[in-house]
Amino acid sequence: MIIDIHTHTYPTSDDSTLTPEELIAKAKRIGLDGVCITDHDRFWDPQDIHALSRKHDYLVLPGCEVTTEEGHLLVYGLREYIFGMHKASYVKELVDDAGGAMVVAHPYRRFYRKQAHTSEEAYEEMLTRASRNKVFGFIDAVEIFNGRGSDEENHFAGDLADRFGLSATGASDAHSLEQVGTYATRFQQPVRDLDDFIAELKAGRFRPFSMRESAAALARA
Repeated sequence: MIIDIHTHTYPTSDDSTLTPEELIAKAKRIGLDGVCITDHDRFWDPQDIHALSRKHDYLVLPGCEVTTEEGHLLVYGLREYIFGMHKASYVKELVDDAGGAMVVAHPYRRFYRKQAHTSEEAYEEMLTRASRNKVFGFIDAVEIFNGRGSDEENHFAGDLADRFGLSATGASDAHSLEQVGTYATRFQQPVRDLDDFIAELKAGRFRPFSMRESAAALARA
């Protein structure tokens, strides 16, 4: 199953122009098996997500992109924002208590600078600084394909995942209709609901998937 596990919709994410209906319609059209809506620091009511999924006969999962001092975290399994979630360690406690899962989003931010990548030594220094972030001890996976990131930034994220031996995901991080359909995550086992989704994330039975490369291969066939 191929699921985009990191998307943003309007008006819950006020920096997005993408409505849930537009997201679902395009996701279905391009062959995604499901989407996870991870709006910024705000949680959807599970009943509203269920109604949306039932209305469109499509897998829609709830999540949230939580802003912490250590970076942005995609959390799955929580239901509300609680004071103190600006600390990644506290988010980790809440996620563990809820039996949820957590992925670090676009970990290249604040660390990778293309203009500073002047040599292998300079690149290694950036990796070393990024590796000091305690968030890598809290998460289940690293987002190494982000649809809004450059190839260099995503490569940097991949090197971070390798450094810690962490599983890797992909997602569009879509904030607009044209951004849907870049990257996603392919799961080895069927995902029918949030419980399945979290179980598969915890088990590491997935890999990042490039929708772009898949579309290009089909075009060449």
